[in-house]
Amino acid sequence: MGKAIGEISVIQRYATKDGPGIRSTVFFRGCNLICKWCANPELLSSEKKILSFENKCRRCGACTRACPEHAITMGGKAAVIDREKCVVCGTCVEVCPYDAYEMLGTQVTPEELCEKLVRDKDFYDHSGGGVTFSGGEAALQGEFIIETSKLLRDRGIATALDTAGHLAWEKLMPVVQAVDLVLYDIKAIDTQVHERYTGVANGLILENAKKIAEMGKDMIIRMIVVNGINDSPEEIENRLSFIKALGQSVIKVDILNYHNLGEGKYKSLGMPYGLADTLPCPDETMQHILKRAKELGLPAVIES
Repeated sequence: MGKAIGEISVIQRYATKDGPGIRSTVFFRGCNLICKWCANPELLSSEKKILSFENKCRRCGACTRACPEHAITMGGKAAVIDREKCVVCGTCVEVCPYDAYEMLGTQVTPEELCEKLVRDKDFYDHSGGGVTFSGGEAALQGEFIIETSKLLRDRGIATALDTAGHLAWEKLMPVVQAVDLVLYDIKAIDTQVHERYTGVANGLILENAKKIAEMGKDMIIRMIVVNGINDSPEEIENRLSFIKALGQSVIKVDILNYHNLGEGKYKSLGMPYGLADTLPCPDETMQHILKRAKELGLPAVIES
């Protein structure tokens, strides 16, 4: 094996939304998109992060006294981190008696990660599940995923890649080849909408989707619907038509309604949340999209 090191955040065991069966989902740190609706802002950067939880703080002052950079002051309700001064040393995490801080970020080797994941092999086997590499953008750590996937598949564990597809094909293709299944995000067909709300154009993403389909790789397409952003009739029709054109490689289409459940994470990271006033799409909108998808013969479901 090589010397690849994985930058991961957490492993979610017994996941049921990231591919078939019961799965372990590994969340990788680092992303090359900045989606305004992202529910995992702690994964946008590959650097370690400290989350602060205002509701757990008891204003005891242990962190303010211990911080070597004097980056923490006591606010009206809770301690406040000056993110410009913070060097993410983790001292506050260690000294807080109320668990008001959490350090995100772990480095692992493929062998170390594999040993953690094989513990649940019985669950994978009995449910038709496996391991999903997610993020962030997991494919940015392609060498690590390729090595880890080989170790897992050698032990009879199916693997999946969850990706937004915004990588050069020569970098994405080997990662796609290394897994059994690809979960692929189609966020918008309208280029201007895509660039405004994700930070990148969508040409490369759409072309890579076509190439993966041409490989014959099984794909689950994820289609997020955000109220007032990518839910116009024209946009929905264009996205469904694009997905239909991908052909038999598409074994499922997950239609996902926007939610703001990640908003609290932005506050914990000291980051602004850009869609604070955006509500989920009405149920009738989601049902209409599902109906149209089925009319096109797509294996679509509404996922929560």
